[in-house]
Amino acid sequence: MNDLAERVEEWMVGQMPIIRMHGGTSVVREADPEEGLVVVELGGTCSGCGISDVTAQNIKRDLIMDVEEVEDVQVKVPDTGDMGASTVEGGRGGELQFSTESSDHF
Repeated sequence: MNDLAERVEEWMVGQMPIIRMHGGTSVVREADPEEGLVVVELGGTCSGCGISDVTAQNIKRDLIMDVEEVEDVQVKVPDTGDMGASTVEGGRGGELQFSTESSDHF
């Protein structure tokens, strides 16, 4: 893993503990320091969650502000129909957990 990817992973752990607290997972799929592009994928209970779009926007905004060479952030969140996918296997958050609750469960 490159240095930027490691720093983004550390940032995610420190800045976004709410993801894990709610049973979600995240993984850095790409971190290109030359392009300034970071791709983060959310999974677990983030899939189909009614506030995952807010979480994604917060990650985009804050990551660009906090990590100097990051200029563009893409956050991928599988929709409810993809909840069985293992796209975020190995991401932080421990075992993948999938919500069967509606998006208004908060």
